[in-house]
Amino acid sequence: MPRYKGELADLGRGWSRVGVLLVNLGSPDAPTPTALRRYLREFLWDPRVVEMPRPLWWLILNGIILPRRAGRSAANYQKIWRESEGSPLLAISRQQLAGIGQRLQERHGEHVLTALAMRYGRPSIAEGLEQLRQRGAGRLIVLPLYPQYSATTTASVLDAVFDELQTWRLVPELRSINRYHQQAGYIRALASSIREHWQREAPAERLLFSFHGLPQRYLDKGDPYYHECLATAEAVATELQLERARWAVSFQSRFGREAWLQPYTDKTLKEWAKGGVRSVEVICPGFAADCLETLEEIDQENRAVFLDNGGELFHYIPALNARDDHLDMLAGLVESHATGWLDS
Repeated sequence: MPRYKGELADLGRGWSRVGVLLVNLGSPDAPTPTALRRYLREFLWDPRVVEMPRPLWWLILNGIILPRRAGRSAANYQKIWRESEGSPLLAISRQQLAGIGQRLQERHGEHVLTALAMRYGRPSIAEGLEQLRQRGAGRLIVLPLYPQYSATTTASVLDAVFDELQTWRLVPELRSINRYHQQAGYIRALASSIREHWQREAPAERLLFSFHGLPQRYLDKGDPYYHECLATAEAVATELQLERARWAVSFQSRFGREAWLQPYTDKTLKEWAKGGVRSVEVICPGFAADCLETLEEIDQENRAVFLDNGGELFHYIPALNARDDHLDMLAGLVESHATGWLDS
């Protein structure tokens, strides 16, 4: 039987292997203005991210945003860039890939394959899918590493997956994991990370759950992200048996002049400090891996906001990253969505 390029990696095996594509947001190739311009152009041109008529947005993006923002963003990335590993997000994502892949392979052997992709930048979704195809994956599970669903994140990943699959002659069976914001293992892992911090440091007066922001009009149009963020925070607080006055939810990383989800993280920290709160802990449950928004924006910029306005003690509790309980949960999540596939 003839073998056609790009089709079955091994016709004798059949095409029953399960390919798992882990996807996160992405990072620039380098902390330079040129690399940031390229990365931001891809990111901000996504119509899921910025819902604006394309001709008008093209003028704003290329005439105003990129010339002004590329240099500032490059300077911020330089503050967190790792000399040997580069982007923290990409380095941690590779650790997650290795850990999840090891767990699945130990239980299911070569029947399950894993690959990493970034929605923007490299490795691209097209590259990740092609890697799985060449290794013989005829069934596909897409796992966007966004616990809370939003059209700007999870749906954008699926858009890119579907766009790539339109070019394939033989399209695999496909399942996607759209959210895991209340998954028990995820909540337990977040709670455990906070408890472990409390074993090293005395609990602060307030615990702030900071999530990435979203324009308010996206919520008004029906995006469930805001409500899923609240549900996550509530579940973790319940797991920790926290009194309601000790914790709050806020939203960071707003962009532009329109209203975004509130309360804002920086304003909340400023108000707390000015109101007499002397110690805070901040955790960012919407980020599966530490990145610019956690390491620079929260642990540096917002730390300064709190301390400069009268606060005395600021602790950032890291993302779940490659913690064993986090990787155990993600591997189990894949298995639960692969029901009927792992036995055939």
